[in-house]
Amino acid sequence: MLRGTMQDRPLTIAALLEHGQRIHGGSEVVTCEGEGVRRARFGEVGERAERLAAGLSRLGVRAGDRVGTFCWNAQEHLEAYLAVPSMGAVLHTLNVRLFPEQLTYVINHGEDRIILVDDSLVPILARVARELRTVEHYVVIGSGDPAPLGLHALRYDALLAAEQPGYAWPALDEQAAAAMCYTSGTTGNPKGVVYTHRSTFLHSLAASSGSVFALSDHDRILLIVPMFHANAWGLPYAGWLVGADLLMPGRFLQAEPLCRLIATERPTMSGAVPTIWSDILRHAETHPIDLSSLRLVACGGSAVPRSLIERFQERHGVRIVQAWGMTETSPLAAIAVRPKGRPPEEEMEWRAKTGRVVPGVELRLVDEAGRVLPWDGETAGEIEVRGPWVTAAYYRDDAPEKFDQGWLRTGDVGTVDARGFIQITDRAKDVIKSGGEWISSVELENQLMAHPDVLEAAVVGVPDPRWGERPLACVVLRPGVHSTDETVPKLQAFLAARVARWWVPERWSVIDEVPKTSVGKFDKKFLRARYAEGALRVIGPLTPA
Repeated sequence: MLRGTMQDRPLTIAALLEHGQRIHGGSEVVTCEGEGVRRARFGEVGERAERLAAGLSRLGVRAGDRVGTFCWNAQEHLEAYLAVPSMGAVLHTLNVRLFPEQLTYVINHGEDRIILVDDSLVPILARVARELRTVEHYVVIGSGDPAPLGLHALRYDALLAAEQPGYAWPALDEQAAAAMCYTSGTTGNPKGVVYTHRSTFLHSLAASSGSVFALSDHDRILLIVPMFHANAWGLPYAGWLVGADLLMPGRFLQAEPLCRLIATERPTMSGAVPTIWSDILRHAETHPIDLSSLRLVACGGSAVPRSLIERFQERHGVRIVQAWGMTETSPLAAIAVRPKGRPPEEEMEWRAKTGRVVPGVELRLVDEAGRVLPWDGETAGEIEVRGPWVTAAYYRDDAPEKFDQGWLRTGDVGTVDARGFIQITDRAKDVIKSGGEWISSVELENQLMAHPDVLEAAVVGVPDPRWGERPLACVVLRPGVHSTDETVPKLQAFLAARVARWWVPERWSVIDEVPKTSVGKFDKKFLRARYAEGALRVIGPLTPA
């Protein structure tokens, strides 16, 4: 083998940190505190990350030790993002919306030694503190009362104040663990994914590239997606690398404070799950808002209704694009941007797709027998992926059913066309098999949410004596729209004009809210359980008109 002449420099988060701190030291981190904000420059944040690393070292944190964060999106959380991996420890972001038993499980399974916790979240963490076997110290961010956590609680500001900047970052192997994040655990216990320095650096380059988010130091990124959810889709690291200002909403994630922050701080890019953008759109129906600064909004975590994309474009001139991935893919795997050679009038057709596989990720479709399927835009199969920022295993959990000869089985079912555009039709566990044929619950949901009276819709498969399984449509009506005897037949007729007639549900339930998981996805498992228990008021079965 003829070897190249290039220098072998490790791709580490310390290198990413030093680049942003030196080259983009004047860029801003802005944290929302309700009515006002506080600001810090990258240079200052970098120095505070050095102090944090020194303080954690004094507490006994060594290479490979896990440091948990139980925090909102804020400056201090970013400091931990930078400091913990750069010192050789492992950042473990903890989902603040987990059930207590799941939170206890992931902390004990990850063996966290230190947990940084926002003062507003202390009462939640205190409920499980006695069950945590490996935690030695809690470091409380903010001036709130740390007493519920006991004698091992320290103050974040005091920890940093006792140290000097100038921490000497150690030389690290780029394949060393940098961060870990657990899946949302909709079935069974959450599973741990461990990102390396190399995978994080490469993912940051991909996210900032022109074919994905096209980030630069001219951007201001509003980080709505939680930093405990797959590293906030990689945006904190990508934004730091290119010098984009980072706007942190903290715990103020309701539509009104978000719209106020957008109007005053003028972000150019943001990312969040569809439910957040639906709330903002609903807020805009009764309040004046200014979203004109946004050039791009990434939306993902669950299927994005085309109606949502269209309404933002038509009413506010905001370009929403779908991005697809999962905790296991760091998470970026695909983005829905119109390809060259296609006319502008097709824009919505392409943005409504799941996304085009991004450079660095390989993808294939397989059938139930494991046969590789063609990319013809019609043949459906399970999507499998591999790449330098795709996990090859779970932390201390073999889960062989999730891997296929070096490929990650995503559990998503869909098609891929010759250009590499994915169209997910369902999760493998959610697809409805009726009379031997498949019905896409995602397509039914998207079409229902295009109806002007429907705010949210979730479709699940339920047992049927004749067909084995049939769709149950659970709908949330818009405020001011009341369910009447005509509501369901009207929605059935609406669907019949847009999907195959035999797809149209005979069973319906009008509900107050679609239950959601800790990361904002529709919790269909809960709906199926409610139906099985007889706890849903079901209309039907009705024969579509």
